[in-house]
Amino acid sequence: MADAAPADVTIALDGADGCIADARNQTSDFLTRAESAPGLPVPARTRELAQLVVSELVTNALKYAPGPVLLRLSAADGLVEIEVWDTDPTLPLARAADAGRVGQHGLEIVLALVRDFEARREPVGKRIIARLALFE
Repeated sequence: MADAAPADVTIALDGADGCIADARNQTSDFLTRAESAPGLPVPARTRELAQLVVSELVTNALKYAPGPVLLRLSAADGLVEIEVWDTDPTLPLARAADAGRVGQHGLEIVLALVRDFEARREPVGKRIIARLALFE
C-alpha cells in the first residue's frame, strides 16, 4: 500500500476463526494510515468506537448471512464510514431495550455510538452503513 493515507479500503472476510479480530485490527491499521493525512487526527476514543462498531456489524453479518462479508472503511469530512455488505437481504431491526435480555444488543450498541446509520437492500444481500464522528 502506498505511503499516502488511503481514501478507503475494502476487506473481504470469509468467516474463518479470528476474522472478527482481524476486522478490528484492520480498522485500527486503516485509521493509523488515515491519521497521516494532514488535519486528520484520530483520537484514541474514535479508534476504539470504530473497532467496536466494526466488531458488532461484522459479527451480525457472519452470524446471520451465509457466504462472504465485505467491510469497507473510509475517512473524510470528519467522519469514519463503516460499511458492511453481506448476502442476506433481510434488514436488521433494533429491538426495544431490555436489560433482562441476554445478548442481541449489538445493533442497539451501534445505534447509540454512531452519528448516522443506514441499512439498504442491494441487488444481492444488504449493505449497512454507519458513520462515526472523528472528533467529538
